[in-house]
Amino acid sequence: MPLIHLTTVIHAPLPRVFDLSRSITLHKRSMEHLQEEAVKGRTSGLIDYDESVTWRAKHLTKMRELTVRITAMQKPQYFCDEMEKGDFTFMKHEHFFREIENGTVMIDIMEFGTPYGRFGKWFEKIYLRKYMKRLLQLRNKIIKEYAESEKWRVILD
Repeated sequence: MPLIHLTTVIHAPLPRVFDLSRSITLHKRSMEHLQEEAVKGRTSGLIDYDESVTWRAKHLTKMRELTVRITAMQKPQYFCDEMEKGDFTFMKHEHFFREIENGTVMIDIMEFGTPYGRFGKWFEKIYLRKYMKRLLQLRNKIIKEYAESEKWRVILD
């Protein structure tokens, strides 16, 4: 079972980083290269506890859908989204936020599993873990870029 752990320091207030992290609009912008769009559930604004969103995007040459639900939220320190429907056997993404002297530390912990037995495990190890990590790093880069500039106002105002 792959585990991805990322830590990102963002020089912006914790509430701003927390809200940008749950913005459907900003997530779509960070994944434009995959033609990602929210097609069901919460499709714009800030996703909240017990809400779901279905994402459609092109991964590995095929359009795929993934439905996630926010299963826990402690504003503005934590939220968790978990897969309800999709290509993984399971997926859990925890988001932690801690205030520091000059901004916010954002921590992502993501676990997922793939079907197809040994082939799935091999695919996770050889390719999928790195692919998912790059997607999270790109998402975090966009959150940082918006949070540390005036661009955040376009998303949250």
